[in-house]
Amino acid sequence: MVHAKKVALYVVVVFVLFVIISDPEVAASYVELGFEGISNAASAVGDFMTWIANGGNS
Repeated sequence: MVHAKKVALYVVVVFVLFVIISDPEVAASYVELGFEGISNAASAVGDFMTWIANGGNS
């Protein structure tokens, strides 16, 4: 099972390198999309914590 995980990791790394080398603009858009997702998630957590701090009132 450990060998399967290593092989899967190598396949993912090779795929990421292939995408970066073959089309850097697409790779940049994927990175931008990822950071937007992280930013939106952090904003949602902040909104939730503010709601909790206000006693759960709308």
